[in-house]
Amino acid sequence: MRKIYKLEDLDCANCAAKMEAAIKKIDGVEFASVNFLSQKLTIEADDVILNDILKKAAKAIKKIEPDCRIIF
Repeated sequence: MRKIYKLEDLDCANCAAKMEAAIKKIDGVEFASVNFLSQKLTIEADDVILNDILKKAAKAIKKIEPDCRIIF
């Protein structure tokens, strides 16, 4: 299932690219995209593990840009 989430306080296009690369490496992620201009995160994964993937994605985002967070 593909879900789109709003990102808050994403301040850097380079950081967005790093976040996207890190999220794509998470097991179970079929597709991931971080759009700096629209401040959106798109993730495609199996519904059963989506919540776990989102937790891991949030941790990856915090490592790259500590002030940025996913709005659920």
